Amino acid sequence: MKIILQRVTRASVTVNNNIVGRIGTGYLVLLGIGGDDDRAKVEKAVDKIQRLRIFEDNEGKINLPITSVQGALLVVSQFTLYADCRKGNRPSFTEAAPPPLAEELYRYFIEYANGKFEKVEQGVFGAKMQVESVNSGPFTVILDEL
Repeated sequence: MKIILQRVTRASVTVNNNIVGRIGTGYLVLLGIGGDDDRAKVEKAVDKIQRLRIFEDNEGKINLPITSVQGALLVVSQFTLYADCRKGNRPSFTEAAPPPLAEELYRYFIEYANGKFEKVEQGVFGAKMQVESVNSGPFTVILDEL
């Protein structure tokens, strides 16, 4: 599993000119599912995201988890995080999970996250999406060795 986590003041995802997910303060989660991922890895990732302390406290120190700021998640499936560009000029995606597994684990990620966060929004699996965000900080974290 590979995750790009961006701390945002707002983010949205649009499909066919319709906004399908929108949040204010929270995390934009770009989620790549690998071929060897399973539900246990999903749970570990969501739990890690919930515990990360990357919001500022009253003293301006990076010290608070998302739950302390009533933050939301916007989860967007992104198999392109598995792009292998080592050979040639066209990326290979052989390490990405096949679509049925990726969709199952993407949906489970959202389901599990719904039990941990006040608000969880999502993109549309497999759709062509436009993602907009305002990265706060900017603060971006890569989670890929969970």
